[in-house]
Amino acid sequence: MMLNNEGTIDRVVRVTAGLGIVSLAFIGPQTPWAWLGLIPVVTGSVGYCPAYSIFGVSTCPAPKAK
Repeated sequence: MMLNNEGTIDRVVRVTAGLGIVSLAFIGPQTPWAWLGLIPVVTGSVGYCPAYSIFGVSTCPAPKAK
């Protein structure tokens, strides 16, 4: 089961940067390497980063105690 491990700011930055990188496939150098920008777009959209879970990092705010 995947738990969210990305906070809101992290997700926005990932999607924005990823779309900027993917746009290089259409404008700019037009290299196929620009398609790697889909990785941050997908991880930002889903809210889960596999690398974060491997290293034990989370940018999500801590759940509030009831």
